[in-house]
Amino acid sequence: MDLLLIIICVLLIAVVLLQSGKAESASLTGASEHLFTNRKERGGELFMTRLTFLLGAAFFIICLIMGF
Repeated sequence: MDLLLIIICVLLIAVVLLQSGKAESASLTGASEHLFTNRKERGGELFMTRLTFLLGAAFFIICLIMGF
């Protein structure tokens, strides 16, 4: 179980680092009006978002199982 948790951790870190930034157009000078605009994800971005969610859920469930 420990090995599975380590593998999921490494995969989760890699997937999060590979995702494109959602606020790439925002800057510190106040041009953040586009930060919360509704953007539709397609193709690779949608796959990476779903993979991140699944890996995060698996990490959470495995941590709960190991805790009890």
